[in-house]
Amino acid sequence: MTKVLFLIFHGFDPNNGISKKISYQVNALKQCGNEVHLCYMDEEETKKRIIDGKIIADYGNSFLSKILKRTEFSTVSKYVKNNHIDFVYIRSNHNANPFTIRMVKQMKESGAKVVMEIPTYPYDSEYEAQGISIQIIQDKVFRNQLAKQLDAIVTFSDYEQIFGQRTIRISNGIDFDSVKMKTTINDTSKELNLIGVAEIHRWHGFDRLVRGLADYYSKPQNYIVRFHVVGYFFSAEIETEFKKIVIDNHMEDYVILYGKKHGEELDDLFDKCDFGIGSLGRHRVGIDIIKTLKNREYAARGIPFTYSETDSDFDTKPYVLKVPADESPANIQDIIDFYNKNSMNPQQIRESIKELSWKHQMGHVIEEVLSQ
Repeated sequence: MTKVLFLIFHGFDPNNGISKKISYQVNALKQCGNEVHLCYMDEEETKKRIIDGKIIADYGNSFLSKILKRTEFSTVSKYVKNNHIDFVYIRSNHNANPFTIRMVKQMKESGAKVVMEIPTYPYDSEYEAQGISIQIIQDKVFRNQLAKQLDAIVTFSDYEQIFGQRTIRISNGIDFDSVKMKTTINDTSKELNLIGVAEIHRWHGFDRLVRGLADYYSKPQNYIVRFHVVGYFFSAEIETEFKKIVIDNHMEDYVILYGKKHGEELDDLFDKCDFGIGSLGRHRVGIDIIKTLKNREYAARGIPFTYSETDSDFDTKPYVLKVPADESPANIQDIIDFYNKNSMNPQQIRESIKELSWKHQMGHVIEEVLSQ
C-alpha cells in the first residue's frame, strides 16, 4: 500500500469550494488503495500545522507566527521521513521560495516521490489584475528551482512542460456521489432559465451575459430568459460593478442574485434552471486552455452549458455551446436556439463524463509517478 501525504498551505474548511475539491481528491486517492494523510493550516486561535487532526507544529499568534507558517517546513519533511511516506502531493500556493525548495529536497532525500499541482496555469495575470504582491515576485524568482526538485507538475492544462519540469496532464474531476443530477424537466416553451454558479471574479464574464440580455430585451420579447446568479462576489468592487451593469441596463427583473447556496437549496435551483453559464471571460486574465470544475459540475448535473475557453474534454460535446473569447455580449437567441436543438437528457449528459471521476484522474497521477 502506497503511503501518501497531501500537502496544502492554507486552511481546510469542508464548506469551502477549494476544500471540497481537495476532499474529493483525497478520497479518490484512498479509493485507489492508498493510505492518505492530509496536512493543512489551522488559524482559528493560533497558527497550527495539522495532519489528520493532530497538531505537528504550533506557531502561536504573534508576528513571528505569520513568518513561520510560510518558512517552517522541517516538521513536514520530518513527518515524511519518520512515517515512511512514499508519495507527496503538494497543492501549489504560488509560494516557491528557499524554504519550500529545501522542504522538497529533504522529502526526496528520504525516498519520497514529490509532485506539485498548479491549479491554474498560467497564473501571473491573475495577480496583475489584483495587484502585484511580494509573494508572486518571490515565486517568479524561485519557481524554476522548485520545479527542478519535483518529479512532475500536475496540471489541468495541456502544457507538456511548466517551469522546465514535465507535467502530468489530468482533468478536474467529479465526485459523482456529491453532485445530484437534475431530475426536473421544465416546460421551456415560454421561458428559459440560465444558471451561473461561482465565486464571482472578472474572469467569469457574467457581465457579458447581462449585456446579452439587455440586447435581447431591447426589442419586445414574448419568450422570457432569466439569469440566476449563485455565489459570492470575490470583492465588493466586482459586486458593485456587476450590479451597476444590471441596473444601468434595466435587467433587475431578469437577473436574480442568490448569494452562496449549497446542499438542497442548490439542488433545487438546478432543478429550476435549464442551461449553465460557465466562464465567459478567461481571456481577461490571459488564459485560453483550462479545465474548470464548473464545466464538469454542469455536465454531472445533466444540463447543457456554454463557456468561452478551450476545454478539450467538452469542446466537441453536442450539449456544449462555445462562445467567442472576447468582450462581445452573449447572444441570447443563440442560447435559446441551441437549447431547443439539444436532444440529450440529463442522464445521457452525465453518463458522457464517467471517465472524469476523481478516482480515474488521481489514479492516473499515481500510476505516472510510481512507474518512473
